[in-house]
Amino acid sequence: MARSLSDSPDIAVLLPCYNEAATVGPVVRGFRAALPDAHIHVYDNNSTDGTALSAMLAGADVVRERRQGKGHVVRRMFADIDADIYIIADGDGTYAPEDAEELVRTLLTERADMVVGTRRGVHDDAGRQGHAFGNRLFNILYRAIFGPDFTDIFSGYRAFSRRFVKSFPAVSGGFEIETEMSVHASRLKLPVSELELHYGRRPEGSHSKLSTFRDGGKILWMFAMLMKETRPFAFFGTISALFMLASLVFMGPVLAEYFATGLVSRLPTWVLSTALAMISIMLFTAGVILDSVARARAEQLRIHYMSLAAPVSAKDKTSAITLDGKKADAA
Repeated sequence: MARSLSDSPDIAVLLPCYNEAATVGPVVRGFRAALPDAHIHVYDNNSTDGTALSAMLAGADVVRERRQGKGHVVRRMFADIDADIYIIADGDGTYAPEDAEELVRTLLTERADMVVGTRRGVHDDAGRQGHAFGNRLFNILYRAIFGPDFTDIFSGYRAFSRRFVKSFPAVSGGFEIETEMSVHASRLKLPVSELELHYGRRPEGSHSKLSTFRDGGKILWMFAMLMKETRPFAFFGTISALFMLASLVFMGPVLAEYFATGLVSRLPTWVLSTALAMISIMLFTAGVILDSVARARAEQLRIHYMSLAAPVSAKDKTSAITLDGKKADAA
């Protein structure tokens, strides 16, 4: 008979936590029940409420990350831990540990590098209307800028292959890390998949760490920076077009007066419009040059990604799993 799914690959469950003492214990025990042979790692991000002790008593390996912010924690996790498959979730109890096996199964059967557990009902359970509105807005903005690969870029419940984790630069410091993961996959055209999962409410005594405006501003800034780095022609081209439009607005009346009378009575306006046009041309040129640089960097990242081991598959680990979710006998 085939081994169970959790016996096949080496699976690491990663739980970044900040003040989640009320929920992290049940979450750890839930993952231990769902994936008995997985290694569960809790990275405590300067909690002050006994999160580390709760996680340790539940059976997790606990490490402290002193740099505050989820991005710093994820970067440390990905650097420290070696596994075939990585599952990342939040320690607040909003993601069901029993869904982890389906995430792993999807990663194996589709030979994907990342599976995103999209949140069913997230707009109802976001806690605050600002969060729900921000989710909708940023997902629409992401698809407009980076492509239609994802429908829920802020989901914190994901499964990764080893070569995704070891090729992911992880430069973000905070909650914008999920956006960076999505852009990394879209930029390198990695095989990804989405799986709709239940998204629960936080239990009594657990509170969201998100600030609607502060973290929303950080995410918007991250969108701009990632667009500059990955799509510089579109980024600088858009700014160039705005400068050229402003130049034409100022230049139009001056030219009309010149063609009518042969005189330029508003010389400062003409100088301003000319300067705006020159800035527009320089920005356009910068966009063209940086686009070539960005393509070369993407090629280098792709080559590095290809140099890593291919994703583990059910066949490679002698585990035969049918697409309908049932385990089958191995030959």
